Amino acid sequence: MQKAAVVTPADAPAGRRSIPPHALESVWRAPDGFAIRRIDWSGRQTAGQPPRGSLLFLPGRADFYEKYLETLDGWHHQGWRVTAMDWRWQAGSGRYHRDPRLGGTQGFSAWVNDLANFWASWTAATPGPHVLIGHSMGGHLVLRAVAERSRMERGVRPDALVLSAPMLGFVTPVPARLQPAFAQAMCRIGDSARPAWKDGERPGQSQSKRGMSLTHDGNRYSDELWWRLRRPELDMGPASWDWVRKASDSIVRLGEPGLIESVDVPVLTLAARKDALVSWPAIARIAARLPRGQLAEFGREAAHELLREADPVRNHVLAQITCFLDRVAPRKVPA
Repeated sequence: MQKAAVVTPADAPAGRRSIPPHALESVWRAPDGFAIRRIDWSGRQTAGQPPRGSLLFLPGRADFYEKYLETLDGWHHQGWRVTAMDWRWQAGSGRYHRDPRLGGTQGFSAWVNDLANFWASWTAATPGPHVLIGHSMGGHLVLRAVAERSRMERGVRPDALVLSAPMLGFVTPVPARLQPAFAQAMCRIGDSARPAWKDGERPGQSQSKRGMSLTHDGNRYSDELWWRLRRPELDMGPASWDWVRKASDSIVRLGEPGLIESVDVPVLTLAARKDALVSWPAIARIAARLPRGQLAEFGREAAHELLREADPVRNHVLAQITCFLDRVAPRKVPA
């Protein structure tokens, strides 16, 4: 794939570079008062039919919901009441480090707890069935929140769970079993808050090649760059070594015997075998352990951001999600 060119607003389809008039951006306050940015679509209701249900979408590391407006609005037009939010310390929800381009976290448990608290209030205020969708790091966190619900004061149990390229392992020369120890060592030999790589989305990747690891659609990749220019607070670069260490520890925790097997909700996992960022073998292993899991795999035609891929792939991804939800989380029929 050639380097993605930045297209002009006139070249971008309507809906990808503007907040839809029927969507509302606001702030949700976590129990500790932290302001977390959200966006909501109230849902379209067909005459004589109840709402399709409610869908909550969580993006990945260094991600922001503007990148997914096209998809979120599409679900809204299917009748879903749609909500998306930024994770604490990302995009419009502030930063962990003083350097706004450095990605960090106090711990992955803080994100899981935020999701659990938000889920409790969101499900109480929205019609079912309730669907949870997470991409990349968001996929990791939503799966962990569901798997650990018995250990939490406020559990997360959706009617259906969709994972898009979930971060269940990394693509790196370091063997998976050594990654936690390697990250620990890198934190000990220097400042743990220093960037783990210089640019791009992973070590050794230049900014010019970043788009190639995310999507084969140059225009959709350019949408992200456009939003970063219009809303500078969305921009985030590499993660810190401390983030890498905590991410590695969280991946190990999620892989504990019996934890994945405790997930008793229907789960659709979508992933690309040639994903340059997250590990396909790790995803396949976890998916096989899910009691009610379904795995949809893609080949070289797909990169990491399946929901922002070229139309032939993206349309197939969306069709898989629609068929899955129609089967496991059908529209509720009035009594």
